[in-house]
Parts: sequence; structure tokens; C-alpha cells
Amino acid sequence: MAARAERWGIPAVLLNHRNYHSREAFDFDIAQTLRQSGVEWVIMAGWMRRVTQVLIDHFGDQMLNIHPSLLPSFPGLHAIEQALAAGVKITGCTVHIVRLKVDSGPIIIQAAVPVLPDDTAESLHQRVQVQEHEILPRAIDLAVRRQAQLTAENSPRS
Repeated sequence: MAARAERWGIPAVLLNHRNYHSREAFDFDIAQTLRQSGVEWVIMAGWMRRVTQVLIDHFGDQMLNIHPSLLPSFPGLHAIEQALAAGVKITGCTVHIVRLKVDSGPIIIQAAVPVLPDDTAESLHQRVQVQEHEILPRAIDLAVRRQAQLTAENSPRS
């Protein structure tokens, strides 16, 4: 990741969770590092670790996660495999606000993907990922606009 960021001229900081005595300490350093860099929104695309209340307290509703299922169905790990095992005809992806309970936050946007009779975990994952790439930018735009609207509505009028 660091090499990719460097190629694009994007500053990168690597924090190894193994260097921390607790998840809370790791999340605290993540929050501090992001805030010091001026980050206002956290987009958890490909993030495969539970977050603690420490990180949620720093960013609140400005943390979004993308998940490869139509939540609330198939939360957590292996959502594609869960969908195939359940025999559903439609699955998809969801962008939601992060909460302490995994994949439980308010839903911003979802996209449906049909499950085909000959689908494997790999083939279905590829089609779900196409939709993830479509909805994530839209979800970010919706969330940022909503946050701006709420801020404007709650600011004192002169």
C-alpha cells in the first residue's frame, strides 16, 4: 500500500497493530494520525478489523464501511460464501455508517447483484466488487452532503 500511495504522491503512514498492547491503543493512534493529517472522513474499504469505541468517538458518523452483502443479511466475514451457502437469489453490497457492532450502522446506499446458478465465491465476488466501485463514491457524496446540510441547519442564524 505504501508503494502505491507513493506512486500517486499520497502521503502514507503505516501503523502495525502488532506493535500495540490493545485494540484501543491502536485505534487511538490511528485517530490521532488521521486528525493530525487533516482527515475528516474515514472510508473503510477493505478494512478487515473490528474498530473500538475509541475510533468511533473520534469520527462519529463520519466513518463509512463498505460490505459485500445486502445488510442486515450476512454481516461479518465471508459474506459472499454465506450468501452462496444460504442459496439466496440476490445479494449485493452496502455502504453504512460504522458502529461498534459489526456491520450494524445506518445504511447509506445498497446495490443488488443476482446470484447466478453457476456462481462460485470468486465469480460472485467479482460482480459484487463492480457494484461496490459504483456505489462507494455515491455513498460518500450522499454522506458528506447530508453532514453539511445538518451542520447548516444547526448553525446559529445571524
